[in-house]
Amino acid sequence: MAAKIAYEDVEVGTELPAGTFPVTRATLVQYAGASGDFNPIHWNETFATQVGLPDVIAHGMLTMAEAARVVTDWVGDPGAVVEYGVRFTKPVVVPNDDQGAVIEVSGKVAAKLEDNRVRVDLTAVSAGQKVLGMSRAVVRLA
Repeated sequence: MAAKIAYEDVEVGTELPAGTFPVTRATLVQYAGASGDFNPIHWNETFATQVGLPDVIAHGMLTMAEAARVVTDWVGDPGAVVEYGVRFTKPVVVPNDDQGAVIEVSGKVAAKLEDNRVRVDLTAVSAGQKVLGMSRAVVRLA
């Protein structure tokens, strides 16, 4: 499946459709099972607070993956993402309630590169705090 967006149709400043991703304790259990990451900071409140965290936190890779979904949903082909990286700046705290946490992600085309590639800069926020820094993807467009 090729990227659905044509390089010539994209300009610097083009905004990607934003994404909102709920994360509950059940989400963390599912992700732990899929990833094999059973670190107790992701499920044990007592342990998480003993190591200095405010509560159980989402897996960093889960947060990173949710942010990438904004890019892959926009481009229409996950294989079009040729580079992706982030810095983890704040944890996504997931309270033990019916609502959990929400990760809100927005993205913007920051640069047009060679070979039909663009750089997309992403912003990921949870509970009013920026949770990813330097979140960037390079995408090859049609």
